[in-house]
Amino acid sequence: MALLVLAFSPRQPETAKGYAVGDVATDFELRNIDGNTVSLSDYKDAKGFLVIFTCNTCPYAVAYEDRIIALDKKYKELGVPVIAINPNNPKVQPGDSFEKMKQRAREKNFTFPYLLDEGQEIFPQYGALRTPHVFLLEKQSRGPVVRYIGAIDDNYADAAEVTEPYVENAVDAMLKGEEIAVTNTRAIGCSIKT
Repeated sequence: MALLVLAFSPRQPETAKGYAVGDVATDFELRNIDGNTVSLSDYKDAKGFLVIFTCNTCPYAVAYEDRIIALDKKYKELGVPVIAINPNNPKVQPGDSFEKMKQRAREKNFTFPYLLDEGQEIFPQYGALRTPHVFLLEKQSRGPVVRYIGAIDDNYADAAEVTEPYVENAVDAMLKGEEIAVTNTRAIGCSIKT
């Protein structure tokens, strides 16, 4: 039983091809729900980015929507905006079509760009496995450096019961120039639909 709990613990990171903590992430240019394209280089004054792979249809992603909005509101003005990317193939998951993305963003009043990974080229570069899956990037002279990969926190079911807000802890440490205590966790969510 203990091994089973350990196997599904968010503190146990999954391994995937893609970026590791310390890697420099390449920029992307993806279509936002407003029809414009968005890239990391658009954010001249950013100190970093919360790149979050998420979608409309996964119950875990839906459970985290309000927390993602709260992260954006808290950290955008501190120079670390959320950039949400839908990695799912809309032919496989019609509820994640571009039109449905626009509709969901309106319903929830998303405060951040919500981009479609058309051609599904970006999520494999990052190594995203689930929705939601977070990558904290710090803007450095050599490019955006991956500082944290994994879950938003340790309780997808109930925000009031969170004991370890992994992303907040990581961003707070990064902004203070401190070591990030936990740099990898297991993303809890739905598999990406290809």
